[in-house]
Amino acid sequence: MFNFDIITMAATLPAIIISMAVHEYAHAQVADWLGDDTPRRMDRLTLNPFSHIDIVGMIMLFLVQFGWAKPVMVNPANFKDKKTDDMLVSIAGPLANLIVAFITLAVLTVIRTHHIAISDGLYRVLLYTIILNINFAIFNLLPIPPLDGSRLLMALMSPAWQMRFLQWERFSFLILIIFAYSPLLGHVLIPLQHSILTLFTFLLLPLT
Repeated sequence: MFNFDIITMAATLPAIIISMAVHEYAHAQVADWLGDDTPRRMDRLTLNPFSHIDIVGMIMLFLVQFGWAKPVMVNPANFKDKKTDDMLVSIAGPLANLIVAFITLAVLTVIRTHHIAISDGLYRVLLYTIILNINFAIFNLLPIPPLDGSRLLMALMSPAWQMRFLQWERFSFLILIIFAYSPLLGHVLIPLQHSILTLFTFLLLPLT
């Protein structure tokens, strides 16, 4: 699980930066489209990774290939349909990661099919970009505050249950760390990763 060799770390870093920047930019852009200018005012409407990187989440991506970025703050009061629009903003990040993973896998499939020569370093970057973007999407859909999955779940709750759920937010960091090192990571998330990769590979069969 732990990969500390220089080559792996060098190949992983671009993939981490891409996954974080794309994920948070997608949240910010969709919120902006739906009428909330909070991300724009907080300089989050950018693909600049330095605006989005969370150091602890980045370290977790290095260690266990699952992690998180700095959450984009939104104000649902600015949305026309608070419930639906908030859900759209929440799902935008994971969806953007899956799109990046699919496109990168398509590029890698063409490279393999047509025997295009690329360096081992570039091959590793492409491979990690696929894996980490899928992992980033899956991890952020967990119903643990402040991850996207928790916002999706809260949108389906009554205000009373939302308040109860938010009480767990103070323990969210501890829960995330425990989860990252628990057997659940391997028994739940890894199979989901493989399922998504299998689906993407099937969809890309015409390119082979």
